[in-house]
Amino acid sequence: MITLLHLMSALALLVWGTHIVRTDVLRVYGAQLRRILSTSITRRSMAFAAGVGVTSLVQSSNATAVIVCSFVAQGLVGLTPALSIMLGADVGTALMTGVLSFDLSWLSPLLIFGGVVTYLSRRHTSVGRLGRAVIGLGLILLALELITAATQPMMHAAGIKVLFSSLTGDVLLDALIGAVFAMLTYSSLAAVLLAATLATSGVISLKVALCLVIGANLGSGVTALLSAASQNVAGRRVALGSMLFRLSGAIVVLPFINHLEIVIAQMTNDLRMGVVAFHVLYNSVRCGLLLPLVAPMSRLCVRLLPDNALDDDVVRARHLDPAAIDTPTLALANASREVLRIGDMIEKMLHSLLPVIRENDTIRAAQIRRLDDDVDHLYTELKMYLARVSREELNAKEVRRWTDIITLTINLEQAGDIIVRIVKGLESKKIAPQRTFSAAGMQEVCEMHARLLASLQLGLSVFLEGDLRSAQKLLAEKEAFRDLERAYAKTHLIRLAGQTQQSIETSSLHLDLISDMKRMHSLFCSTAYSVLDEAGMLRKSRMGSAHDERARQQELRAERYSDFSHPP
Repeated sequence: MITLLHLMSALALLVWGTHIVRTDVLRVYGAQLRRILSTSITRRSMAFAAGVGVTSLVQSSNATAVIVCSFVAQGLVGLTPALSIMLGADVGTALMTGVLSFDLSWLSPLLIFGGVVTYLSRRHTSVGRLGRAVIGLGLILLALELITAATQPMMHAAGIKVLFSSLTGDVLLDALIGAVFAMLTYSSLAAVLLAATLATSGVISLKVALCLVIGANLGSGVTALLSAASQNVAGRRVALGSMLFRLSGAIVVLPFINHLEIVIAQMTNDLRMGVVAFHVLYNSVRCGLLLPLVAPMSRLCVRLLPDNALDDDVVRARHLDPAAIDTPTLALANASREVLRIGDMIEKMLHSLLPVIRENDTIRAAQIRRLDDDVDHLYTELKMYLARVSREELNAKEVRRWTDIITLTINLEQAGDIIVRIVKGLESKKIAPQRTFSAAGMQEVCEMHARLLASLQLGLSVFLEGDLRSAQKLLAEKEAFRDLERAYAKTHLIRLAGQTQQSIETSSLHLDLISDMKRMHSLFCSTAYSVLDEAGMLRKSRMGSAHDERARQQELRAERYSDFSHPP
């Protein structure tokens, strides 16, 4: 039992090391690697080479699969070049397995020591993150040494032999076990290296090890399918095509596994090297032969996963790439683009609001409700996306940006709710009883609407550019709009005193309308506070009122912020 525990702990260390390498390489070079994958698609060979290179760096074909699936889902890469990249990824992970199979145990302490020193001295920099990736590489080499040491007593342990007695050479069963292990560890690399080590120690036969290798390739494909399940149909086609390629290779090779065992045994006495060499050659030959077939496979995947007409009726996030989660800076950039898209929807709602106010347009009212549903859906997706971004690796500037993004997202969602509330009030108090605003009242509402729309556009610009002068202009506009709301409320009371019939009938609606516009305007102008505060430009006379305003908004958003289990 102790021997088995040592083996399991060594395997856990191997999986953890590969996870560290993958995560930190993506955090430092994620944007560059994604750019390579998205641009190297002009020729099939270039896409294949890009898949080999990127996967060799991140040491995970699954990580490459997640990135490529997200690209196809967003329409940035076609299905055919994406499948070429995935074939290259299979070769890349096999090559890294071959490199790590050499005896590099002498290098492990050097990598761990150097990586720890680099990480602790420069923790919050790119160099520090690379140092952590070096630690992960050292842990991989150490884990392989521990696995070798742990398997030595297995030759004499009866209990361990009984445990592995099920691996007797049943081709399908052994392949299934290899697939399950690769899925559990999220790494075909770990499964292949374990199979090679067990074969060297005599715990399993060479035939069983070869079956485990083929099964590990299938398990990696299943993991990619599960990872792509949250993507749209286009994204899932990539994982399906990659899995079909892997499955076709297994179907062709497994019937000849006995012959391959004999050939490998005759070529080398080093079973570890023989298993790893088989893994490299199997993937290289398989992917090389299948590369010309990526176009037919693309057409087959389209037939198997046709476009769903219902998907067109549901608005989906365009920029929230889940593959960018491991690169927080890139994830924040994606979130910024998506919140600007929500801002565009709020702008459309405002444009549609004026005909509802002025002309009792019920068709526009229905459009506003549909747009608000879309805003709510994107708000939820963006909220959950930001909650997944690791705040541990964010610097102070990135934390501030995270806060600005979620604050603007919540403000825009609240603005959408206010617009819908305005529409409901118009329907019940103006459209249904067939009432109209007075000419002066309508002119005031139109002027406030125009200024509200302009402030929304300026607020989105301040969020995007962080321009100080624009932020100052936005804050001045906030004060002017507040004064305007007070002035128009006063003139409305004057019209009431003059017994203007239209003003009397719509008095409650008119006051609610200009009050709601003021509230929306305050939400749009909130982007100015972050820019001015960072620049130290908030005057003391205004800081108190700004602080009070932000405190009130925080109270309104408290319940919504509670959705984030780990705020930065």
